[in-house]
Amino acid sequence: MEHKDAWAAQDDDELILTLGQAFSSPSKTLTDAHFVLFSGVTGDNHPIHYDVEYARRTRFQKPLAHGLLVTAMTALGASSVSRQIEGFVFVEQGSRFLKPVVVGDTVTPRFHVEKIWSEGGKRFVRITTALVNQRGETALEGFHIYQVLDHDAERTNGRAESSTQKD
Repeated sequence: MEHKDAWAAQDDDELILTLGQAFSSPSKTLTDAHFVLFSGVTGDNHPIHYDVEYARRTRFQKPLAHGLLVTAMTALGASSVSRQIEGFVFVEQGSRFLKPVVVGDTVTPRFHVEKIWSEGGKRFVRITTALVNQRGETALEGFHIYQVLDHDAERTNGRAESSTQKD
């Protein structure tokens, strides 16, 4: 495996991401509407997410954000580097939920470029993720792995190569 500290864009020599780079997304305060919309999109209507009386009988005492909603808040495309990730294809993720997230919490997604490497002629980047609440507590920690497609090859083919294709 070949290790790289940074990759340059094909069009100019502007760095896309560098090893050790840290960045964030804007903070967001969660409302009932976020929970309801997410439930509508996914069909996840478990009462822990919207039924106040049900939630009071749990150890959490309040309705909780859907785990996948919390995870989705670490979307790289919503971050401050969204314009620098052309050719990035999301191939893997993992998350650990450390603190509950409830209506009224303000969360800030944080990112760190942990690893950049090449394997079998393909380029990858691993980014650690965290979601920090208004009290400075880490509610979620995780990672994303992206395959980085060659910009010129992407333009030549007219579409992105699927990361699931076998060589």
